[in-house]
Amino acid sequence: MQITWLGHASFKIAIGGQVLLIDPWLTGNPMLTEDQHDAAVEGATHILLTHAHFDHVSDTVGLARKLDIPVVGQFDLMGYWEEKEKISTVGFNKGGTVDLGGVKVTMVHAVHSTSFGTENGPHVPGTECGFMIEADGHTIYVSGDTDVIADMKIFNDLHEPDIGILCAGGHFTMDMRRAAYAAKTFFNFKTVIPCHYKTFPILEQSAEELAKALPGVNVIEAEVMEPFDL
Repeated sequence: MQITWLGHASFKIAIGGQVLLIDPWLTGNPMLTEDQHDAAVEGATHILLTHAHFDHVSDTVGLARKLDIPVVGQFDLMGYWEEKEKISTVGFNKGGTVDLGGVKVTMVHAVHSTSFGTENGPHVPGTECGFMIEADGHTIYVSGDTDVIADMKIFNDLHEPDIGILCAGGHFTMDMRRAAYAAKTFFNFKTVIPCHYKTFPILEQSAEELAKALPGVNVIEAEVMEPFDL
């Protein structure tokens, strides 16, 4: 399995013979240069979305058309795009599991907000979520944008993820302290990868606090467009 951070909350994950783009934000992403965009999405087979804020979905429709791949996410948003944009989608909901060619993806709860702008004002399609991604002997918890929630204990009891991709930048989501609390209290991760940080000055710029709070856990401060294997 190979993971590549695309900056902010965007990832490319090669797992189980598939290549998943998680919340791919390319245009306007200050962590990703324009000449890196094609490489960032090369080989992608699916797009997974946690919610509809611009820094997660602004490139989604265009990428789905360009790459001719389905978008996978919350039923209401997928239904809206399939009707309005005529793209291929896989819509499901919290507690549900879909099989993406051998990669099992379960949608789990998150606590945040979700909307995107339209000519008629903000549109609120469905709700925010996270994912459990299972293949190749690994289970990855992608938190999406969220605060700490007690549901995380249930997530661990049911899925036992060994890898956590956790939002940890603060202001809009958990910060490093809260993400560390979530990891220590509810999970038994072998590896934690922080995200949704460094992008803007208002967000936390280092994962040092997270790493110090999780002795024995491999906390990876990924570099943008530098893939690593797990």
